[in-house]
Amino acid sequence: MIRVAIIEDDPTMRGLLSRAIDDCDDMSMIAQAANVADATELVEAGGYDVLLCDLGLPDGSGITIIEQESATQRDTDILVITVFANQNKVIDAIQAGARGYLLKDERIEDCVEAIRNIRQGGSPISPIIARQLLGQIKKDPEEPIMSMESPLSEREYEVLNLISRGFSNAECGELLAISSNTVSSHIKKIYRKLQVNSRAEALFEASSQGLLRRH
Repeated sequence: MIRVAIIEDDPTMRGLLSRAIDDCDDMSMIAQAANVADATELVEAGGYDVLLCDLGLPDGSGITIIEQESATQRDTDILVITVFANQNKVIDAIQAGARGYLLKDERIEDCVEAIRNIRQGGSPISPIIARQLLGQIKKDPEEPIMSMESPLSEREYEVLNLISRGFSNAECGELLAISSNTVSSHIKKIYRKLQVNSRAEALFEASSQGLLRRH
């Protein structure tokens, strides 16, 4: 059973997420907060596996709560659900400890599935966020984007380029004519070489190191 806590000031959005989670056999909604003050107490109490956190709260930023949760070093996965698609907001959230970043225009069903995904070790991120983070990346298949200083192989570059554009593992496999399991293996190698633990962190680190060409 995945125990979920929500920090969201919009009662309509909070209600939609809460009901959708309670309708799932494998999830349980255990705590809710609508502002930083109440969220601080929520984090202190703990007891959840996944923390859904908005960034724009009436008395402060959700980044504060993400940092507070990360500081506990608990086995908690933090998933941002927000209206902010600004690159700086994305980077701040990832640096604070978020492992996933979704916009509120995602379907509620997709948000619920993202909770399962992040708990299984994934890093759900809205495709538009990936594009916002890295910019539009265009690549000739015959001319892989590579850096002389990079630890990544040519195939790993191809996989990184595709996931940065929001493609799933299965879609990457189809485009590269390899199995989704092989894609997963390449992604694990990318994580290890970049010393990260999630897709969002890999995209941020790749961008920071200048490993991907911006257009």
